[in-house]
Amino acid sequence: MTAHSRRSFLRGRFDEAPKMRPFGAVAPAQFADLCTSCGDCISACPEAILISGERGLPEIGPALGACSFCGVCIAACDTGALTDDQPWLWKATAKSTCLSLNAVQCRTCQDHCDHGAIRFQLQTGGCAQPHIDTDLCTGCGGCAAACPVGAIQFTQVTPQMETRP
Repeated sequence: MTAHSRRSFLRGRFDEAPKMRPFGAVAPAQFADLCTSCGDCISACPEAILISGERGLPEIGPALGACSFCGVCIAACDTGALTDDQPWLWKATAKSTCLSLNAVQCRTCQDHCDHGAIRFQLQTGGCAQPHIDTDLCTGCGGCAAACPVGAIQFTQVTPQMETRP
């Protein structure tokens, strides 16, 4: 399930996908209010995966590389837009343009997934289909950076609430 921002809704952008903000970003509406677009987090990122997006607000460019979740961007943020107590709710999914989904042998994303979240399941006819285990996927972007056709996208999931027995 994808969560949309209140700002997008009020601007009539009902189908606008949420932006992949830096690790530690607070809720979208609060982030837009707190972030000054100073670029400190972008400059501080040792992985160089942060870019300046709409209105200068930082976004992760998953095609640029994997996030190591090191927290340097959080330390560089003086406004409170990035904090170390925010859950990372992004998970990888394969788009229909995935080579394996189109009968072309490719397992590059699996080779670049350090967490073993991507496996390929052989289907009738000899084609293998990607299967991404959302429990293992950290949403780091390593698979997206490696994909030769840019077929990996990220969706924001709803956090699961713990229930008490």
